[in-house]
Amino acid sequence: MAKALIVSDSHGLKEELIMIKKRHEDEIDLMIHCGDSELETNAKELSGYVTVRGNMDFLGKDFPNEAIEMLGNKCLYITHGHLYDVKMSHMSLAYRAEETGAVIACFGHSHIAEAYEREGMIFINPGSIRLPRGTFEKTYAILEINDLNITVVFYSLEGKQIDHLSKEFKGN
Repeated sequence: MAKALIVSDSHGLKEELIMIKKRHEDEIDLMIHCGDSELETNAKELSGYVTVRGNMDFLGKDFPNEAIEMLGNKCLYITHGHLYDVKMSHMSLAYRAEETGAVIACFGHSHIAEAYEREGMIFINPGSIRLPRGTFEKTYAILEINDLNITVVFYSLEGKQIDHLSKEFKGN
């Protein structure tokens, strides 16, 4: 079993990133920030996170636009989403993730917490821990991969599991 902590769109928050990291550090294998941290590239709050550049990351000009990581036996594609116009469609994001060999695409930008599967690709947007849209809850997610399935569990900033957003997918 392998687990990844996924956050996005923290927009300048610092203590919250550290709090979430400490809350889950003993259970996760990978930490991902899908952009718009609005922090500098070397900010201590982002230490340990694989971080990509969002459209509001003016201080973090050295963040890459995308990252590719392995979690267990699954390839993850990580980006913010603004370069793929994810507020309109996830099609361009799906094509790019497929090009990289990923089966899971992690992104942010819309601030809408969601996880779904389309044509064998799993899409995960952890929402925003600062300015959520579509829900009142400030959210992040934990992705869990095991031999049988892939689970995405959403949490509130306070650490409460949000069952109505969480999803389970059959492993492939």
